[in-house]
Amino acid sequence: MTGKAIVPLIEYEMADDAVRAVYDDIMQTRKVDWINNFWKVLAHDPALLKRTWETLRDVMAPGALDPLVKEMIYIAVSATNGCEYCTYSHTAAARSKGLSEAQLMELLAVVGMANETNRLANGLRPPIDVQFEPHG
Repeated sequence: MTGKAIVPLIEYEMADDAVRAVYDDIMQTRKVDWINNFWKVLAHDPALLKRTWETLRDVMAPGALDPLVKEMIYIAVSATNGCEYCTYSHTAAARSKGLSEAQLMELLAVVGMANETNRLANGLRPPIDVQFEPHG
């Protein structure tokens, strides 16, 4: 996903008050002093920027799943969907939360295997085993 964005990046200095408020929340929440390019392209639609950030912030907050586990899931989905930007972004986030190279390689091995077996199951259509169905 190298190259130019479809729309220009909206830098903090160019942003209106609504966008700056979201940028400020992103930086405060993430404890950083910069805004990544994903948010800068979404800023062309301040309502989309705000909605996407608030949902992502809430979903990725600590909860029943550890923040590192959440980042690993994000890497898996991003790799499967072929989103280079998100794969890089969430791998960096996971590394900042302690992801090792060995964990990354094992995660991607699981992702590759799951994609292969999913395609085989989708193509062959085996019936669902009764033991796999939820009970109760």
